[in-house]
Amino acid sequence: MNKKKTKKAVQEEKRSFLSQKIKEFKIFFDQSKIEMKKVTYPSQKQTITTCASVLVLLIIISGFLGIVDVALAKVLEAILP
Repeated sequence: MNKKKTKKAVQEEKRSFLSQKIKEFKIFFDQSKIEMKKVTYPSQKQTITTCASVLVLLIIISGFLGIVDVALAKVLEAILP
């Protein structure tokens, strides 16, 4: 008992689907605007302090990994002539 849908019914479903998606997008956009108003951005001082901390840790970790790399290379060189 499968009934074929008429072209008009199919077009109406497409319009309904499209209008529903447009409404959902509008709701999402409105909610996004509200949430963006709640965002607090760090001050310039906080940004510079955080950036400096990251750079210091980067230097420390890269130095550590460099030392470990050289040490392991020496160990392997001693084991495998």
